Amino acid sequence: ALGWCLVQLTLNAAFAAITAAVPDRVPQRQRGAVGGWVGAAQILGVVAGTGLATVAGGVVAGYLACAGFVVLGALPYVLAHRDPALPAARRPALTWRAVLAGFWISPRRHPDLGWAWLTRFLINLGNALALLYLLYYLRDVLHRPDPDSGVLVLTAVNAVTLLGTVVVGGLWSDRVGRRQPFVLGAGVIMTAATGLLAGWQTWPGALCAAALLGVGFGVFTSVDFALMTEVLPAAAHRGKDMGLINIANALPQVAAPALAAPIVQHLGGYRALYCVAAAVGLLGALLVRRIRGVA
Repeated sequence: ALGWCLVQLTLNAAFAAITAAVPDRVPQRQRGAVGGWVGAAQILGVVAGTGLATVAGGVVAGYLACAGFVVLGALPYVLAHRDPALPAARRPALTWRAVLAGFWISPRRHPDLGWAWLTRFLINLGNALALLYLLYYLRDVLHRPDPDSGVLVLTAVNAVTLLGTVVVGGLWSDRVGRRQPFVLGAGVIMTAATGLLAGWQTWPGALCAAALLGVGFGVFTSVDFALMTEVLPAAAHRGKDMGLINIANALPQVAAPALAAPIVQHLGGYRALYCVAAAVGLLGALLVRRIRGVA
């Protein structure tokens, strides 16, 4: 548990720092494409890590390889990239009070950031609810003889369609100069996919749902990343603000099990779970229309 907490602490800190470099160094018209490559790297990392743990020598060898990749992946950026240094006189004093105050950004003063954060949180929560219990859905509802292999197949289908749209969606958004329609459309596609899991409870239905979830989440991942960089309140706080935005990715992974378990056990089972996931994702997609400063 201690090791996992340290992994989360350090990798999320690194992720916040590297993503803060995007609004610092990348022109606004190219951020969708960059967001697509960031999203593709995350998905490839998950696939490669799973392969290392399951195929290439087991869990111990997999974790050792992941540790090596963390160092090797960071070195090119650290050694070859030079951040412009902020003069010492312009650096704000670092105090505990300032650090604690940084965990709050007033949604009243910065409503666009507040709505964008809530959009990301809800769509990620809907996606997490949809994926969390796939193993038990295949076992208990579809009665698959080998649910573990079924999850692997669905994960592969999801990854392929996600990788097929994550960069294309970002490039397309850059080309037309708009973000909201893509986030809204991606959320609607993901809602439809989750609805399939509730209404078409067959193996072909699960395959179609996995493919659609990949399409929707791929577009959402790249375009929402670009949108987030365009609603940041101030250039001086981008690293801290991107860290807070990353909470909207991590928190749904914690909240989803707490919400899903009572729904499956007491409030209608898997059909109700996927209906709730669809409703949550759709609400998040619709809330993107509340953002005024980004088209």
